[in-house]
Amino acid sequence: MSDHNGKSGQQLLHLVFGGELEDPQTVSFRDLAKLDIVGIFPNYETAHRAWKAKAQQTVDNAHMRYFIVHMHRLLDPDGDGKFG
Repeated sequence: MSDHNGKSGQQLLHLVFGGELEDPQTVSFRDLAKLDIVGIFPNYETAHRAWKAKAQQTVDNAHMRYFIVHMHRLLDPDGDGKFG
């Protein structure tokens, strides 16, 4: 079952966040204190929906960008479901 946790019940956490960039060609934020942490989602599909909604809300601001971070890759870089 993979509707909430990803393949074979494994959690595949994703973080969605955004903020205003100093320059639209870089990933350097103007003010880290003003980052918009949208949330942590159990799979890419729900994270992508949240990202798309936020990106559409801010389409008129060329400096505003939202990102999806694959937290599961940071927490489990080997993909074996174990720490370390």
